[in-house]
Amino acid sequence: MSDSLRAADILKDHRDSIDRLDAILVYTLGERFKHTQAVGKLKASHDLPPSDPKREEAQIARLEDLAKRADLDPEFAKKFLNFIIAEVIQHHQSHQSKS
Repeated sequence: MSDSLRAADILKDHRDSIDRLDAILVYTLGERFKHTQAVGKLKASHDLPPSDPKREEAQIARLEDLAKRADLDPEFAKKFLNFIIAEVIQHHQSHQSKS
């Protein structure tokens, strides 16, 4: 087998793994947002604030630690979690306005 064919096989294997991992990420985010939606409804029904800065700070620190252990750039992990938190807060605020 030539080097270019071997490289093409290796590339295909990597891409297949990436595709599987992307599916895991999407389904995991879907499951996560089901829980955060339930939290938002619970907060709205008990007149709790949509944001919990102490919890968010703890989550960011926890995710940074996990990222370091997973050999993932902690700054990327922090940006990613901040994006998710912003989306969750927006959902929680929409639940507040429906109550």
